[in-house]
Amino acid sequence: EPFVPLMPDVHFAPLDDLAAAEKVIAEVQPCAVIIEAVQGEGGINIASDAFLQGLRAACDAHGALLICDEVQCGMGRTGTMWGYEPSGIRPDLVAVAKPLGGGLPIGAALAVDRVASLLEPGDHASTFAANPLICAVARAVLGTINTPEFLASIRKKGDYLGETLSGLAEKHDCITEIRGRGLMWGIETTLLTKDILTAGYQEGILLGSSGDHVVRLLPPFIVEEEDIDQGVSILDRILGAL
Repeated sequence: EPFVPLMPDVHFAPLDDLAAAEKVIAEVQPCAVIIEAVQGEGGINIASDAFLQGLRAACDAHGALLICDEVQCGMGRTGTMWGYEPSGIRPDLVAVAKPLGGGLPIGAALAVDRVASLLEPGDHASTFAANPLICAVARAVLGTINTPEFLASIRKKGDYLGETLSGLAEKHDCITEIRGRGLMWGIETTLLTKDILTAGYQEGILLGSSGDHVVRLLPPFIVEEEDIDQGVSILDRILGAL
């Protein structure tokens, strides 16, 4: 409500329900379809490869652009450069931001030639865009993350984190599901996330939430196994106390 008027003619379909998405696309004939390969704010839900491939086909059939929101799940977060990458699709536009600046504020849009060619110089300008210092940092960050060795290290750490969280789930009945990929994980719980986050602050661990019942874990790429052990140990104490 505080942000009205909102963009009109926006339609939604459930994640991973390809039939529902195809129905909306066929009926609405949208100019674009936006998808997160791994939902961040939506609860750390992973779109299946088949769903993403089906969306690509439906967009092609109806002349719609496919836009991947990679602001949270992209730039190595899920163990590949882009969250959509395992599906083999090629989107028309990619939104990227958070990791790109290495902590500094920057956002970018990647576009295929047929889309980028529609832009004239100045069309996408803004007052604080293209800051030279932050762009230099972004270039260095991109060069660091986009290497096979770095991405492999994220996958290895992510596998360890997933295994450790699975062990945590076996100890606590309040955990209903563990899901994630790379270094992007969610703990679905019957407890309220606000209580877990508050306890985390007091214990010295910064946690996130995706709604009222999903704790969001986005450890830094430089995390080590001993850091993961320490963090999960704190979570163990918190869940046991609540």
